[in-house]
Formats: sequence, C-alpha cells, structure tokens
Amino acid sequence: MNARTQDGSAADVDHDAVGSGYPTHRRPDARIARFIAEALDGARNVLNVGAGAGSYENAALAVTPVEPSESMRARRPARLARAVDAVAEDLPFADGEFDGAMTLFSVHQWTDATAGLREMRRVTRGPVVVLTCDPKLVRDFWLNAYAPEVLDTEARRHPPIEAIAGALGGTATIQTVPIPLDCTDGFDEAYYGRPEMLLDPAARQACSAWSFIDDGARERFDARLRRDLESGAWDERFGHLRTQATYEGSLVIVRATP
Repeated sequence: MNARTQDGSAADVDHDAVGSGYPTHRRPDARIARFIAEALDGARNVLNVGAGAGSYENAALAVTPVEPSESMRARRPARLARAVDAVAEDLPFADGEFDGAMTLFSVHQWTDATAGLREMRRVTRGPVVVLTCDPKLVRDFWLNAYAPEVLDTEARRHPPIEAIAGALGGTATIQTVPIPLDCTDGFDEAYYGRPEMLLDPAARQACSAWSFIDDGARERFDARLRRDLESGAWDERFGHLRTQATYEGSLVIVRATP
C-alpha cells in the first residue's frame, strides 16, 4: 500500500473502509505462513513492505515493517514492531541492510511496482519474497461467472509475474500456493468451496477489489449467487469444490535471490 493521499492513507484503496473488515476476515493462515517462511529460508532480519496490520510477520524472526497508510499502521497489534512510515519506491534503508524481504498481498497497490521491487532488491542481500496473484489466472475462479467486474479489477491491478521477476533480477522461482478449504485468510479464492461466505458484505469488504466496483455490480452478484445456491445451479457446476482439500488458483510466491 504505497501511493499517498493528502490524509496520509494509501491512494489505491480506502483503507478506512476496506481495512475495517480485516480483523474478522483476514486472519493469517498458518499453512500459507509456512510457505512464506520456507521461501525466506531462515532469513533473520526481514523487511516487510506494505506490512499493513502485520499478517504473517511470524514467518520471520525479526521484522522491520514499512506501511504508508496511517489507518493500517493504527491497526497493528501492540506486540508487533512499530511500522516505518515510508513507501516501497523510496525505502529509507542502506544497501544490503536486510537478510531477506517480503511483500504480501501488497505489490498490486503500489504506485510503481518496478521501482518498489528494485528498492527491495537494493536493501536486501538475501531472498526477496512476493506473495501475489498471477493476473493471467485470476479469471479462472468461479467468481468470474458472478462478478466478472471484480476479477477484471484483480487482473488489471496485479503486475505480471514475469515483470515482478524481472524487476527483482537474479534467480527467480515461482511457486503456486495451495489454498486450504478452511483457509482463515479471507481473500476471494479462500472461499472457493464456501460460496455462501461471499454473500456477507463484511467478507467482501475485506477484499480490496470489491471497493472498485459499483453498487449495481454488487447487487447483481448477490442476486445471481443467491439464486444459484437456492436452485442448486452453483453446486451442479462447482459443488465438487466443497470437499476439495486445497485449491490451486492464482496465488503464487515469487522468490528471487541475487
């Protein structure tokens, strides 16, 4: 979360509105956290850019968080490190200051993703880990049949995976992160087998892409999904997902080393 408005919040989304749903619906999932920790490969002093309220910071031993949104900094628990007020594109740290760095569900909200990723590479001597969505895959999710405007927004906002790897340089690997059926971190694909959850406005509010569509699109989504759940049409097409242990969708980790 990086571009600033006059009130100090991030310009890409209204964090006062979107962030209010985070405590209930965006709780870090321990299984996703393990993938992040493995990608950091034991890095001890880790930079977290676009740190928000601090989800997944337990994946590293010592974390220096960076978060430009005042409202998101205020939501950080007292047990976590105080976040530095800065943006990815201009990090106030020395070259190679950190063993590792991560940015999680954030790079798509930056003003200049390439500049921000190059800054992360500059200040990090070890792995840089990016948890993000592959924009080429986001429309493969069942939600596209009910709210295409949401996934069009996601595809437009997320940088291409190849561009992320290119900006970081060095040696990059891309790993699909399987999403568990009972995932506690409520991004849209986390509800792949629990469609009823997305009928809750608070759950949708915790996913920033919903803030970019109008009330009419939200109302059409609600009506279509309710109708198909009541008639059984959703289960005819997608019901197998209700018992599928994990879902491999657009969620990926890009990991780059010098």
